[in-house]
Amino acid sequence: MNYLGIDWGEKRIGLAIGDNTVGVATPLEPAINRQQKKRYQLIKEVIIDRKIKEIVIGYPFNMDGSIGFKAQEVDQFIKSFLETLRLPIHRFDERLTSHYAQSYGTHRRGTTKKKIVAQRRSGKLDSQSATIILQDYFDCNH
Repeated sequence: MNYLGIDWGEKRIGLAIGDNTVGVATPLEPAINRQQKKRYQLIKEVIIDRKIKEIVIGYPFNMDGSIGFKAQEVDQFIKSFLETLRLPIHRFDERLTSHYAQSYGTHRRGTTKKKIVAQRRSGKLDSQSATIILQDYFDCNH
């Protein structure tokens, strides 16, 4: 069964796909557009084209485990958009995934700060974060 991993952001939404029978997540092109409506439309197209059956969304708990402002923004995204898709939605702890995705990119040979900034702007780091979220979900549930 195909799962969609999401790393929600106000400007960029990282996306990843994975099959729970295989248990491997891979990044997709991020949903980037100045207009929220177009970002959401891109996600709908991915869900239809990739035959997504469940969604795993990164949930940004505070380091002490409490729910803060960013988690409330994710809750609003779920309520205003994801719930309308009528698919099971799993909130999954995403603490430090963006940091991990960025540090993974910096340790690769030939990666400069300029390249990291470009990856951030392009949304590639966001999709890498979505991949980590989805992979962690698979690892914890298999």
